[in-house]
Amino acid sequence: MAKEALFNILQNRIDFEDANVLDLFSGTGNMAYEFFSRECKSITAVDQNSKCVSFIKKTKDELKMSLLEVVQADCFSFVKGAYKKYDIIFADPPYDMPNYTELVELILEKKILAEDAILIVEHSKNTNLSQIQYYSSTRRYGGVHFSFFEV
Repeated sequence: MAKEALFNILQNRIDFEDANVLDLFSGTGNMAYEFFSRECKSITAVDQNSKCVSFIKKTKDELKMSLLEVVQADCFSFVKGAYKKYDIIFADPPYDMPNYTELVELILEKKILAEDAILIVEHSKNTNLSQIQYYSSTRRYGGVHFSFFEV
């Protein structure tokens, strides 16, 4: 339900075919596959867990997802070294991660969001990101919260 609602919001704001997407804390790659199915220009899925990365790579090969790049890395380290601009950055860190604010601020400081881009951070109700610059809104779907940042 939450994912469907998120993509309903995005489809009214984003031209997916021109979008470069970064999926941080990609896990099984679920969100990366959703962006791929919407024919995004490019998708980069990043996760540090080798089993998750292997799974995404296997799925990528099986489904011939040539536009999907899979990177095994700590997401903070990846962002620190990033230089490419993204139109959509989706981050789904573990809900118990203590440094959500640090992640958002790092992404904003690195200026890897393109003009008119959106950063979406998934989190629990216990996380409040509204004090961070460029915050625009939070949407709640059951226990899932999406905070949006627009530059």
